[in-house]
This record gives sequence, C-alpha cells and structure tokens, in this order.
Amino acid sequence: MNTSIISPSNIKEKNQKIATILAFALIPLSGFATDIYIPSLPTMAGEMQVSSVQVQLTLSIFLISYGVAQLFIGSILDSFGRYKIGLYSLLIFAAASVVIAITHNIYLIYLMRIIHGLTVGAIVVAKRAYFVDLFEGEQLKHYLSLFSIIWSTGPIVAPFIGGYLQSAFGWESNFYFLGGFAIVFAALEFIFSGETLKHFTDFQLKKIANIYLDMIKTPSFTLGIVMLGLAYCMVMVYNMTGPFIIEHHLHLSPIIAGYSSLVLGFAWMVGGFIGKATINKPFFKRLAINTILQLAFVIVMILSLNFVSNLYSLIFFAFIIHIGAGFTFNNYFTFCLSKFPKNAGIAGGLTGGITYVIVSFLSYGIVNVFPAKDEGNLSYSYLIMILLSLVVMYAILKIRNKEQRPIAD
Repeated sequence: MNTSIISPSNIKEKNQKIATILAFALIPLSGFATDIYIPSLPTMAGEMQVSSVQVQLTLSIFLISYGVAQLFIGSILDSFGRYKIGLYSLLIFAAASVVIAITHNIYLIYLMRIIHGLTVGAIVVAKRAYFVDLFEGEQLKHYLSLFSIIWSTGPIVAPFIGGYLQSAFGWESNFYFLGGFAIVFAALEFIFSGETLKHFTDFQLKKIANIYLDMIKTPSFTLGIVMLGLAYCMVMVYNMTGPFIIEHHLHLSPIIAGYSSLVLGFAWMVGGFIGKATINKPFFKRLAINTILQLAFVIVMILSLNFVSNLYSLIFFAFIIHIGAGFTFNNYFTFCLSKFPKNAGIAGGLTGGITYVIVSFLSYGIVNVFPAKDEGNLSYSYLIMILLSLVVMYAILKIRNKEQRPIAD
C-alpha cells in the first residue's frame, strides 16, 4: 500500500504532555453524552408527554449512530488525519447539544442524537489512535489498559452532575453543559494539540475493505468485540431502566438516581483497575472465573427478591455485577486495540463500532422484554447477558483449544 510519511508529530514538544492529557480527557465523552441526562429521563418523558420507551430511544439512537460512525471513521482518520476531523467534530457536537436544549420536539432530539453519535465517534476514535500513533511497547500497553478506567469517569461523574443540574435548572441544562464542555475542549485542542498520524493510508475502498475483512475474520478479535458488547450492555440496561425504577417504583429523587449511577460508575472503574492489576495473569482463566462469579451473584440477586427489594439491595447486586463487566471490558478492550497496530484507526473504529451496535440493539431489545419496572426485571436482564457471555466464553475456549495457544500474551 502506498503511503506518504510526515514528521512523527505536529504537536510542539512542550505541549505534548498537555495534548496527552486532553486526549485522555476526551475518551469519556461518549459516557458523558449518555450518562449526564440519565437522571432526567423520567422528567423528559413527562415534560414532552412521551413514553418512557420513546425517551429511552434517545440513548439507543446515540449508541447506534456512535457505533456506525466508528465502523467507517477509522479508515477516514487513517487516510486524512486525526486532528482537524476531531476539532470540527467537537464544534458540531456543541451545536447539536444547544439545539437539544432549546427544542422539546422528541423527533428533532432524535436527529441531534444521531449527530452526537457521529461526532463523538470521530472524536473518540481519533483520540484512541493518538496513543497508538505516539507510543509503543509496554508504554502503549499501559496507556491502552487505562482507557476503560478513564472512560469510567464519565459514568461516575456525569450522572452526579446531571442529577443536580436536573434538580436546579431542569433537564435542558444537561445539554447546555455538554455544549460548553465541547467548546472549551475545542479551544484547548486548537491551542495545544496537533496532527499525530505518521503514515497516511491511501483512501482506496477495496484495500480498506480487505483490511476490515482481515480483522473480522480473526476469531479472537471478533469474539473479543462480542464480549465488549455484552459487558457494556449490562451497564446500558441499568442506565435505561435504573432511573425509572428509583424515581417511579421506589419514589426517590433524581439526585438519588444520580448518586446511584455514580456508585455504579465507580464499580466499572474498580473492575477496570482489577483488570489492569491482573493483566499478566492467564487471559482465559481470569475471564472465565469473572463470568462465573457474575452468574453466581445474579442468581443470588434473583433469589433474594423473595426477602428484600429496595435501593440498597438494587445497588449492591448491580455494583458487584458492574465490577465484573468493567473487568471484562478492560481486558478485551486492551486486547482488541493492540491487535492491529499498523491500522490503529480502523481497529479502534471497528472495535468501538461493532461494540456499540451490539449494545444499542441488545439493550433496547432487553428493556422492551423486561421494562423499567422493578429490581426483578433488572435481575432477569443481567441473567440473559451473563448467560450469553458464558456461551461466547465457551466459543473462545473451543478456539483456544483448536489453536493450542492463549488468546493474548
């Protein structure tokens, strides 16, 4: 493949540390774009006079467009660079956020959420590729293993902020906040960051399609993405149903819903830290143990419903299950992103894209089968996803035995 080579980075040496911090800071943007208005979902449904399913669809639409964007944006970033595309995407994201805050038309919000998904896809994939562009070896592995941990700051901080914004200023303030956030980071990117792509790949659809095909045909890579989707789906199903359970079934405030999401975001981070700490342990063994433990806890959760069902039991069991989900995500995300370093943009985009497409369809399907009613429905939702994870783990084991080698070093 023909390539043209530029200098290692257009970022000034004195600004590289700040640029790296900015790159890390934008990794959680997808979490912020979904989680900040989670405590506001019931209020949005009431004020716009739409059903809970219609307002939940704003999350699914974002996830679908975010996933689809990542499927193709990687090849564009590998061909035309990371910096300008990411910068313009931040500005468009800010404009869409303001439109959502101004309008009360659910269908216009759907359109703006599509734009949110497309722009966040470009921003996040560009920032993932930033690290593969500039770092290698153990340093790169270290940074990649931090991704899911840093991403979890979104689910931790965003609902906490959103709960207070909702109570003080209404649901619209969440989107004004997102718009202001994007404007500030666009300015900082303009001042401190720059292009990092070293090898510009010729934008030839046939060659790009072959790269995608080679990646998808790699069983461990593809099944790893499926595991990522199942892990994050556990979080998203709670995000779509938890506020309704807490505010409607338990009759508690949006602030309590925000605190609950903060606690569960912390659970995801704990899982990420455990994943990073055990990164040198046997890959399959630690993932299999984790999934079996999740299954055991969800069974206990279901059985305990006969004796207790309140906010504390809800958060306790969800916390344990979300730790396991964060652990799974951390391990497979590190593996998938480091699998094809020569095509980092495409690999990152394909990983994120398929993951979020899986999450969007599976989570929306599950909440339609088990609506946002009570802790029981949530526990059955968790059970389905954990059982699916076990099936995928069995497939991974079969491949592992066939290949006579571990999935990852």
